[in-house]
Amino acid sequence: MQAPICLVENRNEELMVNQQALRILTSITKPVVVVAIVGLYRTGKSYLLNRLAGKNKGFSLGSTIQSHTKGIWMWCIDHPTEPDHIVVLLDTEGLGDVEKEDSKNDSWIFALAILLSSTFVYNSISTISHQALEQLQYVTELTELIKVKSSSNPIEGEDAEEFVGFFPDFVWIVRDFILALELDGQPITSDEYLENALKLSKGKNPRVQSANLPRECIRKFFPNRKCFTFDHPTNDKSLLSHLEDVNDSQLDPIFKEQANNFCSYIFSSAKPKTLSGGIMINGIRLGMLLETYVKTISSGDIPCLENAVLALAETENSAAVQKASNHYKEQMIVKMNVRTETLQDLLNLHADCEKEAISIFMKHSFKDDTHKFQKKLVEILETKKNEFIHQNEEESIEYCQTKLDYLSQKLMESISLGTFLVPGGYKLYKKERENVLNSYDQVPRKGIKAYEVLLKFVNSLTMIEESILQTDHALTEQEKALEAERVKREAAEKEQMLLDEQEKEMKQKMEAQLRTYEENIKQLEMKMEEDRNQNLREQEMMLEHKLKEQKRLMEEGFYDKAEAMMKLIEKIRKNIKFAESKISSWWTSMFDALRAQLRVILPGAGKLLRFGSLDHSMP
Repeated sequence: MQAPICLVENRNEELMVNQQALRILTSITKPVVVVAIVGLYRTGKSYLLNRLAGKNKGFSLGSTIQSHTKGIWMWCIDHPTEPDHIVVLLDTEGLGDVEKEDSKNDSWIFALAILLSSTFVYNSISTISHQALEQLQYVTELTELIKVKSSSNPIEGEDAEEFVGFFPDFVWIVRDFILALELDGQPITSDEYLENALKLSKGKNPRVQSANLPRECIRKFFPNRKCFTFDHPTNDKSLLSHLEDVNDSQLDPIFKEQANNFCSYIFSSAKPKTLSGGIMINGIRLGMLLETYVKTISSGDIPCLENAVLALAETENSAAVQKASNHYKEQMIVKMNVRTETLQDLLNLHADCEKEAISIFMKHSFKDDTHKFQKKLVEILETKKNEFIHQNEEESIEYCQTKLDYLSQKLMESISLGTFLVPGGYKLYKKERENVLNSYDQVPRKGIKAYEVLLKFVNSLTMIEESILQTDHALTEQEKALEAERVKREAAEKEQMLLDEQEKEMKQKMEAQLRTYEENIKQLEMKMEEDRNQNLREQEMMLEHKLKEQKRLMEEGFYDKAEAMMKLIEKIRKNIKFAESKISSWWTSMFDALRAQLRVILPGAGKLLRFGSLDHSMP
């Protein structure tokens, strides 16, 4: 993008998604690092995003006391150090605009920035003071604006801990900072300055409780926090009103260094947007989430994280099925550029392509807890496999029939002319017939139906052959009877060979379905193991955060709050213990459900498994 575009319009304090911007966003297939900046209006938020974009101009800065940015604006740029990532910069409408009639509009802008970003930047002026924290009232309102589960109320109690899994990293920027970074006469870092500002005050006075609330919310919702302090960009007031036209050489050197440090931090430390469970978000998924959130807000309802993720999963899992089935079809076409000689050859190709397709589905799908989409993929691949088998059979039949028609042309002409209806004609017929069969046997790559077509051809000659035999006066009646018996016996043997071949193919198809069954179970087990490990990592990070926070509360003298947090810590420990155990009722029921569904789709696998062939090895 050469310039920003409005992503969420704010018309008459009603939010709506700009479809042109949405099309740009949903064209991005790479993971996105989403950096959103919020803060009071006229505090220079847009300038910082322009610095991140490497431009002086881009997001509108404005130069008056009026709020300039309306809604949420987006600028997508290439990540300077990660070519597989795209950076999505979101500039939000200034908070606290006195011209607004409804402050709830600010709260929704703030909530959207939280929900969409992977790094959330709060921009303020001067110091992190009591007043600055009071102005960050929007973070306390999040508990009323968002709910984790559809069955719950807005975030409260233990649900708030699950909410953290959806939260971005938090960066507080203090602009025009003029104080010395010192505490008790000792130099401190900007991060230590932030943490000191977030200390809770003692007392049960309502004013103290109110002052502590935003501090508690920041500490609870944002485990990963960072702070940057910025000097004035320049001491020349005439330049401040049009910073977009100011060259770097005109900026204060300290400010330039601070701005560069901020940009360096964002590009080196800001992570791609992910949802709880390690679900990586690209532009397509971010656009879907945005539409869901804005639609819910516009309807007057409260955005539900669980519902948004499930809606995203529904769309993405359908796309994963399509992507996997398309890959299977494309690979089968490439690998079957010539007819396969046997059914087993085709089934081996199918197994290779199916394995790749299942892997693609597992990579791009998530939260398919009922196996609805995995089952759909199995059905599609089974149908496509049968279509390839049928196509291969038809091509084999057509090819073999054409070859036999050509090779038997002389034989059929001789039969039509009555050439063999003479004494000794049967012997001549047998010789010509054997020449045809031998020539057919030498034809390469006849395919799956070679023997069946041959048997059909031989059977078509039965009545003619019998007529030639009976009219050959060079043979005695006894010789004719013996020859007729031999022909009958050979015909029976050929029919049995065909039945044996068909039975063999039936078994091969059943074994192919068993391989499909095994591959789906195997890859699901691998995916669930990855999900389990991801859940463990998230729970362990949450436990580490809570333990640190509990220790800090103890140090600050808030023993009652520290004791209350112990209940959450114990709950997290139980979750970790549960996640560490693969042998759980949930784990077992997941596989039992999939097994049952697969046996319906793959009856051949079900028949083989009933004999206990491999079921004992399944997870």
